Amino acid sequence: MSHDGVGPRAVMRSVAFLTAGALAVPLLSGCGSADEAGKPLARQDIAPAGRAQVAEGGTLRWAVDTVPETFNTFQSDADATTTRVAQAVLPSMYRLDATGRPQRDSDYLESAKVVDTEPKQVVLYKLNQQAVWSDGREIGAADFAAQWRALSGKDSAYWTARNAGYERIEKIERGENDLEVRVTFKRTYADWRSLFSPLYPKDVMGTPDAFNDGARRKLKVTAGPFVVKKVDRKNDQVRLTRNTRWWGRPAKLSEIVLTAVPRNERVSALAAGKIDLAEIDPAAAQRVDGAVNGTAGPLAGPGAGRTAAKALRSWALAHGSDEDTAEDEVEARTELRKAIAKWEEQQKALRDFEVRRSLEPAYTQLALNGADGLLADERVRRAVARALDRKELAKVVLKPLGLPADPVGSHLALAGQDAYADNSGALGGQDTAEAQALLADAGWVPGGPVEKQEKSEKAAGSEGKKAGGSQGKRSDSDDDSADGDGTYVVGGDDKGRNARRSDDGPRQLAQDGKQFKQVHGGAPGAYAPKGTAAPAAAPAKALAKDGKALSLRFVLPSGPGSEPLAAVAARITRMLAKVGIGTDITKVSDESYFKDHIASGQYDLALYSWPGSAFPATDARPIYAKPVPAADGSLSVEQNYTRVGTDQVDQLFEQAVSTLDEGEKRSLIRKADSRIWAAAGSIPLYQRPQLTAVRKSVVNAGAFGFQTPVYEDMGFLKKGAKKGAKASASPSVK
Repeated sequence: MSHDGVGPRAVMRSVAFLTAGALAVPLLSGCGSADEAGKPLARQDIAPAGRAQVAEGGTLRWAVDTVPETFNTFQSDADATTTRVAQAVLPSMYRLDATGRPQRDSDYLESAKVVDTEPKQVVLYKLNQQAVWSDGREIGAADFAAQWRALSGKDSAYWTARNAGYERIEKIERGENDLEVRVTFKRTYADWRSLFSPLYPKDVMGTPDAFNDGARRKLKVTAGPFVVKKVDRKNDQVRLTRNTRWWGRPAKLSEIVLTAVPRNERVSALAAGKIDLAEIDPAAAQRVDGAVNGTAGPLAGPGAGRTAAKALRSWALAHGSDEDTAEDEVEARTELRKAIAKWEEQQKALRDFEVRRSLEPAYTQLALNGADGLLADERVRRAVARALDRKELAKVVLKPLGLPADPVGSHLALAGQDAYADNSGALGGQDTAEAQALLADAGWVPGGPVEKQEKSEKAAGSEGKKAGGSQGKRSDSDDDSADGDGTYVVGGDDKGRNARRSDDGPRQLAQDGKQFKQVHGGAPGAYAPKGTAAPAAAPAKALAKDGKALSLRFVLPSGPGSEPLAAVAARITRMLAKVGIGTDITKVSDESYFKDHIASGQYDLALYSWPGSAFPATDARPIYAKPVPAADGSLSVEQNYTRVGTDQVDQLFEQAVSTLDEGEKRSLIRKADSRIWAAAGSIPLYQRPQLTAVRKSVVNAGAFGFQTPVYEDMGFLKKGAKKGAKASASPSVK
């Protein structure tokens, strides 16, 4: 995806782990070689073209999830569209490249470096002398200082959702001239490149009233290749137009219109010519592919791939001959013919589009709640992990889409990012015998006596509906051949703020763990799969202990788009059944899933996804921090929804964020990840697919992968020009 919800700042993820106890992690000393990061598993797919090949002008109509409630990315209700707008109209000192690493944006920043470390760290920013706000005022120290004061956390009148990094700043001063900004830190801060991205004008950050309300409904002053021209909430549109004061390479497009289109209506909107670009789910991608390749039939589901005549004949055979057809059947046939005609008309229109595909900078995980219950025993958690064939689970989702199906090897980074290394060896791969041995060591024995107990429907929340378990029969809906990962983003503060749905790809969580921006289907920061669980095959002999069966509450969302995740849930339940672990699957509404289950700890197993971060030392800390008792006796978990952690992991994060040695920081992050793996609080499964339907004539846009979109290079291919010409390197990112 295009870092929906992940703007210039990478998103946080949310997972948790728990004490590794006496577990040894012998390979930790081996963490550290830079080449372990490798390359991204999939390249971005944006139909690159040099600017000379791109036509001047035109309007790009882009489907998004919402017209945002706020244009201030630092507020709790900011969403994916908030970030998309900020990327196009506001300065960012650093943006992400195709490997998910921060790069200086030279349109705003000539240089930035640490000029002092003793007695305190000082970073000197030298701004581009042409950089000005849309009102003509130079971007300068006053804007940096206003943003620091607003986000420092010192003044509760500012309704901020995150302040990570800003609270470590001691002062901000003007340098030798107006183009220099000196930032002095109270404590050394390794992730200083994460700050001031985006940067708002002092008009927005200068006072609590301006911060709280000034940028919610509009952005009067901006400084990017585009400006916010109009916010039309009646028609669910945000219109961006060229910034006449932009000093960089001029935008090729005259305007970008962001239109809120529900995910289940996007194919129809594409076919009707209402939009040019939209992130879509796997089923929609299959339909677009079929239109382009001429392989899609007139009906979805059973009968897909057949001609209209064959589909009608199949219907007739199933409902009797023409002579025996009742009047209601005649009407039904008429409606069927109309539906087929509409389908085929849409398929014809969809030939003007193509699916561009990559992997989102986000991964889906299996979360294990270790706060209490059966999974409080680390041996049981590790047995669950050792029962899983993560490569098989990745294939279920990614192989049908033609995407690399490699399991994710890190909680804290993704392949290609600097901190990435496959540390899963600290836990070990799939091993049925080892899983069974761990369960036996924990006292779980086959065929033990089980006391009859009344089932509590409240165990998984008041809105939960039982969907069977590992000992149930498979239903027709339990399709494990689905080819996608329908998900929606989840996140919130440590008190369980409800997550809002967004279909545009990753959401961005707040740096301090108190905000997330919704990203895809439902990744800022985290998003949970919308899948419903499917019963698994009959398990091995059931295990019991102290009169209780070994059965885990598997809670999953059940909203639209949940079907693909049923495939993953079905495979997981069958894998667990093979080692004697039962599952009690409950489907809950999207609205209830996060608030009533994940945030409140009412689950044993859950599937959801979280975006990767370019700054894991900062962003991952609240996700993996050891929960601590609050003053009222409750447990403060921040973003650690599996509710377990260790002092050692906390120390590794603090050391990583406090060193300016990049190699040392990388090594510390990898050590922390190894210990997270060993604790088996969450099990990364696979990187999420990113599918974008794009009009064939649109270039430099589509499935962006890690990279922050370059808005000024997007546009429509000139007549006679060919796609595939290497896009010129953006001068705005060096």
